Amino acid sequence: MSMPEITQRDLRSRSREIMDAVEHGQSFTVTRDGHQIGELVPIRRRRRFVSRQEFAAMSRNAPGTDLEAFRADQDAAADHEADSAYER
Repeated sequence: MSMPEITQRDLRSRSREIMDAVEHGQSFTVTRDGHQIGELVPIRRRRRFVSRQEFAAMSRNAPGTDLEAFRADQDAAADHEADSAYER
């Protein structure tokens, strides 16, 4: 699906209308002198909450985790010089 094209001049003169459309999910290709120069797209908002059912559904196809390899990676990355985090 192609995005509607708007000129740089349209963007300047109709910025409120265009930005409202972007806020509601519309994307645009911006042109100058007949050449495409950029895309104006809405920011993808991150969700803060995932339901238990959705998490379970996503997790069903996740690869297994080798817990020993995971722990070895953590140990290799950790700074073991200080005995306590408060002594650093």
